[in-house]
Formats: sequence, structure tokens, C-alpha cells
Amino acid sequence: MSEPIRLTQYSHGAGCGCKISPKVLEVILAGSGAQNLDPRLWVGNASRDDAAVYALDDERGVVSTTDFFMPIVDDPFDFGRIAATNAISDIYAMGGDPLMAIAILGWPVNLLPPEVAREVIRGGRTVCDAAGIPLAGGHSIDAPEPIFGLAVTGVVEKRHMKRNDTASPGCKLYLTKPLGIGILTTAEKKAKLRAEDVGLARDWMCTLNKPGSRFGKLAGVQAMTDVTGFGLLGHLVEMADGAGVTAQLDYASVPRLPGVEHYLAEGCVPGGTLRNFDSYGERIAPITDAQRDLLCDPQTSGGLLVAVSPEGEAEFLAVAAELRLTLAPIGQLIERQSHAVEVL
Repeated sequence: MSEPIRLTQYSHGAGCGCKISPKVLEVILAGSGAQNLDPRLWVGNASRDDAAVYALDDERGVVSTTDFFMPIVDDPFDFGRIAATNAISDIYAMGGDPLMAIAILGWPVNLLPPEVAREVIRGGRTVCDAAGIPLAGGHSIDAPEPIFGLAVTGVVEKRHMKRNDTASPGCKLYLTKPLGIGILTTAEKKAKLRAEDVGLARDWMCTLNKPGSRFGKLAGVQAMTDVTGFGLLGHLVEMADGAGVTAQLDYASVPRLPGVEHYLAEGCVPGGTLRNFDSYGERIAPITDAQRDLLCDPQTSGGLLVAVSPEGEAEFLAVAAELRLTLAPIGQLIERQSHAVEVL
């Protein structure tokens, strides 16, 4: 009987942890000011937002995004599900609704059978079905490592569109998924994952961020983004810097996956964690190593980071409860201080 294929053995990176670091990305994108050329481009790359939005008319815009990466799990079907969930998330993070997706596949055809790639595609299609959209086509290349993702098209009403840089002092911060994805997947790769924790990270990574579409319709939601490869602190820095405020994060209130502290003590820290901190650490008030290792942990298909005004909080929590989300604030935004983020 042949051994099951372990996809992670064929890639040097894993999930959103293989993203180019924010510091290097700044160099790559320096001077690419195309976002200012067309007034119908409501959202471009100026604020490093989750997706681009282009006006269809005065009231609606088309939302466009793409996301792809190398395997973060060994199972091909689960890899496809996770990659698709992660890609569609950007549409929800803008307050929009997805319409269709196109697959992006890179495959080492001389190393892995096409039947395995078919399972990856099947996983992606399963998630598209759950999101209510067709997987309408795609493009594939022969690549040295497995790569899968989607280009996703959606639609959003202008009045419901949520950016990542429009919050104001007084907003409370909420996170819809626990942190620790990178930590637990690293533990699995190191064969240190406890039996009771198998599947925990996978199940969260396969959970669609559909609530973002509902949150987009709430006036009290001032800003929203999804937490992915740059870690919670990285995306919080973008939110705070973009709005000219400081985020105060209550470390004890940040949700985390069960066992995170155990795995950190075992040394299960992804390489992306330190790369993340190296990229934006100077914009954060001093923190402990333990705080850094959790808050800079690269998330794949992470939760929504939502900034909610005081007057909109009751309605936001009511909608969250209706969607079976149990949420509590993890921090707040205040007038700008010396750093973008303070961890309390």
C-alpha cells in the first residue's frame, strides 16, 4: 500500500506564511501609483486594502481580488478548501458579495500525479459551492511547487463598502476568528501536534468570512479587513496608520486557538512571525517575546478585524449573535500616540 502524499513536503512555504514580507513588499510597490489614475477606481493599492473596487455606476462597484499560495496542509482536498476560503475572504472583508471565481493552479507535473491536483480543485469547488458562486474557469502552469488559489469577482454597494483605513478614535476592535493558525500548522509540520488538536486549525481555515457581507451593511462598522499573512499586528498597523490613530490592544482579550501557549513553549514559531515583526516592529510600542509570537503569527484564512463605533456596537453585536458569533472587544482606537499599536 502506497504512502499517502504529504503536500507540505513539496513546498518551501506554507499558506499565507509564504507571503513576501511587508518590508520587501514596500520596496517592490514603491512608486506604483496607478491607483490615482482613474476616478472610477474607488479602492486601489494606496492603503494595501483587501481588494480593488471599480465603479459600475454611482452606487455599485465590482470587487476584484486574487490570492494563492503553497500547501499549508498535507491533504489535497483540504488544501483546495483552505486556499479557496482564504481567497473569497477578501470580498467579504470589503463588505461585498462574491459572484464568481477563477482558479489559479501551479503543479509539479513530474513530481505529483494529476489526480492529486484534481482533488485540490475539488476542494476549491466545494468552498465555491458553499459561498454560492461558480468556479467558472482558471489557468494552470507546470511549476516546481504546488500552488493553488482563486481570482474572485464580487459586487458591493458604495454605501456598504468597508475599507481598512477609515476608522476613528473611540471605535472598539473585534476579531472573528482565534489566532494561532501558523503556530498549530508549524506544530503539525514538526510532528508535535497533539491528537486532541488535530483538525482545529484546518476547520477554522475552512470557515468562510461570510459575516463580512452583513457587517458591511452596518453604518457602525467604520473599517474592516481580514487578518492573514502579516499577522494581527501587521493588519492592525495598516488600519491605524491609514486612519491616523493608535490601536490599543488588550492582549488577554485576544482569542487564540487551544494549545497555543503549549506549542509556543515547544518552539513552534513559524519563520514568518519574525519576518513580520522585523517589517513593522518599530511602529509598535515595546512588547514581550510571547506577545510577539502570537500577535505576529501569520494567519491563513484568518478572521475579520472590525472597527465599530460606540453608537453602532449594540447593532453589530446583535448581528454577530444572529450569525452565531460570540464576540468581545479586543481593544480600541484612540487619538494618535507615538506608535501605531500599543499592547496592554
